[in-house]
Amino acid sequence: MHKTYMRMAIAKAKEGKASPTGGAFGAVIVLKDQVVCAVHNQVKKEQDLTQHAELHAIQIAAKKLGKKALQECVLYTSCEPCMMCLGACHWAQFKAIYFGASAQDAKKYGYVYSDCYYQMNTQLRHQEFKMTQLLAEEAVAVWE
Repeated sequence: MHKTYMRMAIAKAKEGKASPTGGAFGAVIVLKDQVVCAVHNQVKKEQDLTQHAELHAIQIAAKKLGKKALQECVLYTSCEPCMMCLGACHWAQFKAIYFGASAQDAKKYGYVYSDCYYQMNTQLRHQEFKMTQLLAEEAVAVWE
């Protein structure tokens, strides 16, 4: 099932890329094998730099479920979350996070995170946030 949900996130990233008001990043939040929401980046549409796919999905899921924390949910995101999104993921307390493209992949395609992010210990970050990379090549292909 993990690959199915990751492919949904990647499909949302493709949809966002194709949209004049979207962005090439997608996120899906799942609770007990039920999709709570599936979205793409909304930065252009909302003229709000904080509307990355992960943040947008967290906002929708929290409202829909009526919860401040999403500890029973799993996040699937087409790209490894940036520092801002990781902060939101910390507060959301996800059961697990699956990501497609890595932060290093994003950098190669011009989506550059902060220097501080790249200096972090990747293994510790992935361990703390229960992050697993999945379908990287399919996720990176969205940007090609």
